[in-house]
Amino acid sequence: MNITPPVFSKNDSMRFFRTLNKRVNNYFKENKLKKTGNWKLHIKTIVMFGALLAPYFILLTLDIPVWAQLLLTVLMGVGMAGIGMNVMHDANHGSYSSKTWLNKVMGSSMYLLAGNVYNWQVQHNVLHHTYTNIHGHDEDLDAGRIIRFTQSAKWRRFHKFQHYYSVFLYGLLTFNWAITTDIKQMRRYIKRGLSYGDFRSPVKQWTVLVVTKLLYALVWLAVPMLLGIVWWKVLIGFFIMHYTAGLILSIVFQLAHVVEETDNPIPDESGQIENTWAIHQLHTTANFAPKNKIINWFTGGLNHQIEHHIFPHISHIHYSEIAKIVKETAREYNLPYHEFNTMTEAIAAHFKHLKELGMKPSQPALN
Repeated sequence: MNITPPVFSKNDSMRFFRTLNKRVNNYFKENKLKKTGNWKLHIKTIVMFGALLAPYFILLTLDIPVWAQLLLTVLMGVGMAGIGMNVMHDANHGSYSSKTWLNKVMGSSMYLLAGNVYNWQVQHNVLHHTYTNIHGHDEDLDAGRIIRFTQSAKWRRFHKFQHYYSVFLYGLLTFNWAITTDIKQMRRYIKRGLSYGDFRSPVKQWTVLVVTKLLYALVWLAVPMLLGIVWWKVLIGFFIMHYTAGLILSIVFQLAHVVEETDNPIPDESGQIENTWAIHQLHTTANFAPKNKIINWFTGGLNHQIEHHIFPHISHIHYSEIAKIVKETAREYNLPYHEFNTMTEAIAAHFKHLKELGMKPSQPALN
């Protein structure tokens, strides 16, 4: 990844963001609403934690058929994804609650997903939200050599098959968090001095990482085995749980940014990005299935990525309403507002784009 960060234009002659921000603030003021979560999010929290933990305790205490055990591990994966998208995500953006301590507690649910709060906040809040879709800076676009997410990435012959094999790799997202990703990221981020908020000492960061990983292994692997579940059943169930969660999370994430409609801006020779940060978000982000109540509820509003990227400190429970304001304002200023009517359309667009990116380019990539 590139080290020197690009700089966004300061020239907002249209005053787009100032106008949009004023309109959104007026919406909350006029409706006497807090920008953070409310009872709707709290109920959803109970449901998502229940989907993860209830099957876990059932598997530990009841003797049920193998097919039921497999279904319960899938449900646990759905619960993992639900916690990640609805609880952990809002909390680590500071939008779950107006109370800092509650955001920290709910943000710590990241450890239930086998991840690390520090790493996630740096990768997501700092790198992804700041440098969205900019190759070499947004790590969400970095899949190593195996998948090519931008035209700037180096092309390899096997990429021509990536629209077939990528979906199978997507399921490994949280499984990789559990075993290797966090170690690599922490080493890299600490070396660069990156942090979201106050920078804690490297010793504290590494201590938290080691302790939480050990506790994670104890809860999800050691305890079931100690209670008499055969080791290979535990490992298979663990993998199915993670694969389900990883597949859901990866697909939801990719639909917002890796489609033909979104841009991958390249900084000029001086490191300057053409647009201001807010307008950049409109060019690099897409919504999908905005009117689907089920998807809205389960994905934690991540199908409203445009609203989330411009207003990350507003809880996702408000996105459906403020989306109307964002969409109208973007059109008023003749700016893009990428949107797929259904999730099916977005999935088709994503894999079509992967196929296009897998074709041998006429010009060599940047790296």
